[in-house]
Amino acid sequence: MTVKKIDHVGIMVTDLKKSISFYEEVIGMKLKASVPHTDGIIQLAFLGFSEGDETEVELIQGYNDSLPEEGKVHHLAISTDKIEEEFKRIKDSDIKMIDEDITLLPNGYRYFFFHGPDGEWIEFFQR
Repeated sequence: MTVKKIDHVGIMVTDLKKSISFYEEVIGMKLKASVPHTDGIIQLAFLGFSEGDETEVELIQGYNDSLPEEGKVHHLAISTDKIEEEFKRIKDSDIKMIDEDITLLPNGYRYFFFHGPDGEWIEFFQR
C-alpha cells in the first residue's frame, strides 16, 4: 500500500464564506486553498493551522444543502503518492466503489471515493 496519513476531513457547509470566516476567526485556522470543483457547482476550501504538511479541514459547499442540525462530516481522506496504484488495488478488490474514475481538480489534486464496511465514504487523495 502507498497510503501515508489522514490528508483531510471533508465537512459539508451551506455558506462557504461564512464557514471560512468561522474557522479562521473562532478556531484560528488559515485558508490554504479555495478551489472550484470540476462540476461547476461544488466549491471547496482547505484550511489548516500551518503552511506545512498537516491534516486539513475541507469545507464543501453545494454538495447537499439539507444538512442535519448537528452538521455533517462528508468523508475521511487518506493521502497517497500513487493514486493510480491505489485506484487499481481498490477497484480490483470486492470493496464497493463510489467513483468509477479518478477525478482531477483544476489545482492538480486527484482523488477517488469508495465505501467502508458500514457505508462510510473514504477518499484516497493525492496532492
